[in-house]
Amino acid sequence: MNGFGDVTQRLAGNNYTVDEASHIEVQQGVAKATGAGKLLVKVCPAHVYSENEDGSIAVLFAACMECGTCRAIAAPELLKWHYPNGGFGITFREG
Repeated sequence: MNGFGDVTQRLAGNNYTVDEASHIEVQQGVAKATGAGKLLVKVCPAHVYSENEDGSIAVLFAACMECGTCRAIAAPELLKWHYPNGGFGITFREG
């Protein structure tokens, strides 16, 4: 152990202020037709995305760490993403 604790413990120290409106929208038609949503499920470190049986992608936006990983890998036609409204989102805690 490196003295910093595991990732789950460290993430538990963060504070989330959740807005009622999602800041993430997956274009379900594109996800189903291309299977591109599977990549979102694989790369998101916060496990925001999961695949439903019908190939659509579920989004747990309240868990988003706003890291931008999904934005970096997703085609523009698959994902609409913006930062949460002012005062909402994640507040990182150190230590």
